[in-house]
Amino acid sequence: MNVGGLPTRTLWLSIDGGAVEIIDQTGLPHAFVTARLASLEDAAHAIRAMQVRGAPLIGATAAWGLWLALRSDPCDAALERAHATLLATRPTAVNLRWALDRMTAHVRPLPASERAAAARALAEKICDEDVALNRGIAAAGLPLIRALAQRKTPGQPVNILTHCNAGWLATVDLGTATAPIYAAHDAGLPIHVWVDETRPRNQGASLTAWELANHGVPHTVITDNAGGHLMQHGQVDLVIVGTDRTTATGDVCNKIGTYLKALAAQDNGVPFYVAVPSPSIDWSLSDGRREIPIEERAGSEVAQITGRLANGTIATVSLLPAGSTVANPAFDVTPARLITGLITERGLCAASALGLRGLFPNRE
Repeated sequence: MNVGGLPTRTLWLSIDGGAVEIIDQTGLPHAFVTARLASLEDAAHAIRAMQVRGAPLIGATAAWGLWLALRSDPCDAALERAHATLLATRPTAVNLRWALDRMTAHVRPLPASERAAAARALAEKICDEDVALNRGIAAAGLPLIRALAQRKTPGQPVNILTHCNAGWLATVDLGTATAPIYAAHDAGLPIHVWVDETRPRNQGASLTAWELANHGVPHTVITDNAGGHLMQHGQVDLVIVGTDRTTATGDVCNKIGTYLKALAAQDNGVPFYVAVPSPSIDWSLSDGRREIPIEERAGSEVAQITGRLANGTIATVSLLPAGSTVANPAFDVTPARLITGLITERGLCAASALGLRGLFPNRE
């Protein structure tokens, strides 16, 4: 996707080949900065501190983190330590475990002298595969937007609401929920995106709005609580969100507040779709509400907010009265019954065990 008119990915191998470079998303939207990951500890910190975030990008970064570890020490003990260190960084997104298990299974049978090179090759492959998966989601979701556009008065945009950031900043490139949006925009379809601010970290306002602006997609930032109102008044044609983990039965775990959007969409007859790349499906789970671990993040994310002051400086300010306690669950689970359909790289399906098995018949 575009940053200042230049095609850019969220992470890449450094020119000298000795490290991985990332967009440090904690600086956005006020500053575009990059960071260099040169060790296992650097990669783990980047995931934990949310310099990188979004389920697909977390998985890709972990894959590179394993390569960084094996480059320093390719022995069995170092491999296991790297796997455990990276797995402990974030509990909810299943892509993290998926990438680490795939990398470990690939390199463990090899001689120690071959492990680092094999890990680098597979990490590069995982990144390229992510882009291909997102292109598949774009192709599968574009007809939904095209059909809505055909029912509109000529020139009227299709209004799409999204939540949090499931854009290219959450992946290696293109994004999941935004992939059909970018495809529609690039195809010349008139679209407009309602961007939930997504408290407490404001990843819609800080990240989704930033990337849509860079790609020239018309959009409007709204408070999280405005979505239901807009649906009641016919101003939302379609909801597309992402996922951090989807069960084999179609329950979807995504950024906190997604469940409330699904309830409002059902009450107002608005189609509610989830963009699901196959590495985000946890085939071992059947009940998302009971089985998916929900990350509880620091209360400071709710109690404080960071922004640009009138004089141009960046400052963090307190929002709450002294002594107030904070709860900060980072995700919620939307049950399959509230989901119109899943958009995968293999096409559309119902949010159900039968629907997913139809597209992925060989998965356990």
